[in-house]
Amino acid sequence: MTARAPRLAEAPGVMRTLGWDDYALLDSGHGRKLERYGRYTVVRPEPQCMWAPRLPAQAWEEADAIFDPSDEEDAGRWRFRGKAVESWPLAWGEAKFHGRFTAFRHLAFFPEQAANWTWLDQRIRTRGGQPKVLNLFGYTGVASLVMAAAGAAVTHVDASKKAVAWARENAELSGLSDRPIRWITEDARKYVQREARRGSRYDGIILDPPKYGRGPGGEVWRLFEDLPELAGLCAELLSEDASFLVLNAYAERISGAALCGLLAEKLPGRGGRIEWGELALTEQAGERQIGMSFYARWSA
Repeated sequence: MTARAPRLAEAPGVMRTLGWDDYALLDSGHGRKLERYGRYTVVRPEPQCMWAPRLPAQAWEEADAIFDPSDEEDAGRWRFRGKAVESWPLAWGEAKFHGRFTAFRHLAFFPEQAANWTWLDQRIRTRGGQPKVLNLFGYTGVASLVMAAAGAAVTHVDASKKAVAWARENAELSGLSDRPIRWITEDARKYVQREARRGSRYDGIILDPPKYGRGPGGEVWRLFEDLPELAGLCAELLSEDASFLVLNAYAERISGAALCGLLAEKLPGRGGRIEWGELALTEQAGERQIGMSFYARWSA
């Protein structure tokens, strides 16, 4: 059989998260967004919201928690209207997880990824059996739990011991502790390099790296310098009848088109299709949306 290049989507797509029972983008504007996480309302900075809010100022002022940024990127502190909250339960489908007010303005998961969770859930259930999947930079494990609930055997890798501990707690909360999930605290690049030497193969891979990070041994990760090598190694790890490779990135200087080009280079003989574009949160009113990250995904 002649190897053929993947077909590339001619235009970008927007994967929209419209909200669900435990999350909603209530309003946005003047560089902030007002969200609901379960029973709590939260205000966080969002420079892209250059328009004016729709809701009255009182709705914003009465939020349960407001993040005050400092001059340093991603640094700041939470102000609570009442007693400070450590964690509380949330859910998306069969996956249950704890919301947490972290020092980095997010809530220990990224709601815009719900559009990816829907796609992954459908992909795994349609394939059937027990596909072997790898989740790199898996953080608190929501995507891992979504895939495990759909029937996959998951290997979850993150360099943060705290994040992996939270992911295990989320698995227990979900009633999925007995599913075939391997929890690994390790530098993602080192893990993939070792798996490539072993000849390991996966039926699906999620690659969701930060712009910058450090591994447990002090390893330095820089997105633009290190992603090409890691994407190539992930391509090597795909089984002959693999189903998907999803690449997601949060960085101002990157684009879905760039991620698409990278996947196309690393998967020259795979056939299939590469879609690319943006993940966005859509306001509860259903009109305005905020682009949050860029993606490219190959599917067989």
